Amino acid sequence: MYSETVDFIRSIYNKNKKEDDFIALHEPCFDKTEEDKVVECIKSTFVSSVGQFVVEFEEKIAQFCNVKKAVACVNGTNALHLALKLAGVTRGDKVITQPLTFIATANAIKYCDAEPVFVDIDKETLGLSPEKLEDYLKKHKDIKAVVPMHTFGHPCKIDEIKEICEKYNVKLVEDCAESLGSFYKGIHTGNWAEGSAISFNGNKVVTTGGGGMLLFNDEKLAQHAKHLTTQAKIPHRWEFRHSEIGYNYRMPNLNASLGLAQLSKINLFLEKKRALAKKYEEFFKERFFKEPKNAKSNYWLQAILLDNRKQRDEFLTYTNDNNVMTRPCWCLMNELEMFKNCEKGNLENAKYIEERLVNIPSGANYA
Repeated sequence: MYSETVDFIRSIYNKNKKEDDFIALHEPCFDKTEEDKVVECIKSTFVSSVGQFVVEFEEKIAQFCNVKKAVACVNGTNALHLALKLAGVTRGDKVITQPLTFIATANAIKYCDAEPVFVDIDKETLGLSPEKLEDYLKKHKDIKAVVPMHTFGHPCKIDEIKEICEKYNVKLVEDCAESLGSFYKGIHTGNWAEGSAISFNGNKVVTTGGGGMLLFNDEKLAQHAKHLTTQAKIPHRWEFRHSEIGYNYRMPNLNASLGLAQLSKINLFLEKKRALAKKYEEFFKERFFKEPKNAKSNYWLQAILLDNRKQRDEFLTYTNDNNVMTRPCWCLMNELEMFKNCEKGNLENAKYIEERLVNIPSGANYA
């Protein structure tokens, strides 16, 4: 199985590579479109946090995601931090999230001096389980907010989660770091919460090198977010006055120019990633992790499920030894030293997935 898998992946990606070249997990796709846009930004001399490309990128992301406003940030973690802050999360608050996530989700909660609480996932979505969430909220009345994450671009049951949050009067913040181009019941992710956060890291579907974006359907909240990202500076021709504690979180114009070039090709990227998913599904059969019911996934990272941790580790060793990059999903957050004493529920589903899931090459950079 292992050698056949390596041969199959190479048959897809080696059209653009030599026989034994390293195949990355998710390479960005660049051509002259990006080069021209970045050069245009450099020639303008506006390469920092003020410039036309930032404004245009915000507008086009808002349009693509069908939200009222988008606010660019220097990275997705900063965006999530501000989304939590704007939701009123503060020192000592408890915030539910899932244990199977990238560490930025839990870190952003700690940036607010709040405490993460880990609730289990659904096996069919890899995201926060609505049933486990409600079970936890029935017994714990001291939860301030809930942060589900759309894992590997697969939307969680966000409508059910939203309904539960409203029922228990808990704030909802969406971690959409991985789900640009993903839809749940025909609605783009990021539309279900007051504030949501996207990442444009170098390995995402669309990259700005480093970068993030806040999504809002409340224009007043978006205006406040934009104010906070610029050190809460009060607009004036020359004076430096600030209205509150702010942050240096604005995306540079240079990064936004790259993002605009990338965004112009997003439909092609998404089409190629879905075509790749189909190839993998035909090859791996029931081992391949398919998009959940009612969802249209961007298939950011393609994934397979192996029989157990031993087989997972053998597969990881063989593929990486043969220059095909694969990786396990993240270590569960509750097993990390800094979060090991956090409150948690029964995390049996997350543990099951952690021991079996492997991400395989997922970039759209194939012929």
